[in-house]
Amino acid sequence: MKIKLVLAIFLLGSTVFAQEKDSVPAFKKRVLETTEVDFLLSYYKQDGIHSAVSGGSGTENLTDIASSIVVAMPLSDDEVLTVDAGLSAYSSASSSNINPFDSPNQNPWQASSGASKQDALVNVAISYSKSSADRNTIWNVHLSGSNEYDYSSLGFGGGLTKEFNDKNTEVGISASAYLDSWRPIYPKELEDFAKNGNSLNGGIFDNYTITGNQNYNPASFKFHDNKGRNSFALSLSFSQVINKKLQASLFLDVLQQQGLLSTPYQRVYFKDVSNSYIDQFQLADDIERLPDSRFKLPIGGRLNYYINEKFVLRTYYRFYSDNWGIQAHTISIEVPFKINQRFTFFPMYRFYTQTASKYFAPSETHLSTEVYYTSDYDLSAFNANQYGFGLNYTDIFTDAHIWRLGLKNIDFRYNHYDRSDGLSADIISLGFKFIFQ
Repeated sequence: MKIKLVLAIFLLGSTVFAQEKDSVPAFKKRVLETTEVDFLLSYYKQDGIHSAVSGGSGTENLTDIASSIVVAMPLSDDEVLTVDAGLSAYSSASSSNINPFDSPNQNPWQASSGASKQDALVNVAISYSKSSADRNTIWNVHLSGSNEYDYSSLGFGGGLTKEFNDKNTEVGISASAYLDSWRPIYPKELEDFAKNGNSLNGGIFDNYTITGNQNYNPASFKFHDNKGRNSFALSLSFSQVINKKLQASLFLDVLQQQGLLSTPYQRVYFKDVSNSYIDQFQLADDIERLPDSRFKLPIGGRLNYYINEKFVLRTYYRFYSDNWGIQAHTISIEVPFKINQRFTFFPMYRFYTQTASKYFAPSETHLSTEVYYTSDYDLSAFNANQYGFGLNYTDIFTDAHIWRLGLKNIDFRYNHYDRSDGLSADIISLGFKFIFQ
């Protein structure tokens, strides 16, 4: 199951537009006055009825708790070093069914007690940025790494931002690469079948009785030879202050992925193969098979309008297309309301819709003669609604202190997510920004 935790642990802050003189003053303001520290926490819980681990049916129950600390340090008047370290731990009834045969009464709607029930993701990212003396040119580089039980990733890249027209126009370009590696784990019944020479002698088959089609023979299954996944992205952005109240921005991303793009532990059941069971759990006919390349093209924009000193309107739209047959539209709106000098309340809403991948079909719909197949509902056609609210506290004077850290900002957000295929989720995020004094 490839859970795409949509955990947007947000960036704290706001956009400020300023005018500068043509000449550089004798005194040069530092890009970052002092060290800033962000503590970010999030809680995510979901449930659904289309687990990809169980071939498109079964529980999707999952709980994830994530935390990270982001430290931005000025190295000089022009240079900033940022370190972002995070830890995410999840418990998943769905992924526990990679091996459901370690507890009695195997059932796709219940969690097993296996090791795959939980995992932890550790990630670290380091970025360096330098601004020109006139603050109209910024370039940056970054390096990142992450690791979990069956997957590791190494990323790097850089970018350049130019500002024009008294900082009312901004153009940016960036590129990044991620070199990832699987340590594949497979559905237990397929793994034992292949390890025992494509036979029912050994492994779980010595301990359980197969019902239904007792001549279980998943001949399509083979272990993956290629365990790498590489992703490359080029991003272009343009932002323009149109007038005192209106700002618009556009972005375009070009992404190419190569390698093992399917998830090794997601089952597939074929229409033309008789069903085999151990207790209530249906044994897999094969695992998800997808092409080893994917091209993605998202393009979108933002439009922010200052209504008055109390209200701001923030809108967002994105169109997405890829060569797997998916096209998607995303629309979101946020209306921050300034309660007073320190508190801002903002309701938000997001709508998403996509078409199905040409490789997707529900359980027991694919044929064994096909080359590519998946029953992962993340690649199906669906609509999704996400709505919630946030509350932001800002203290520009940093009156509250913890040791030498002055509290600058607290940001709380709650969102509820509903998908038309039955998946629902709740997301709570909390962030604290401190400055070192």
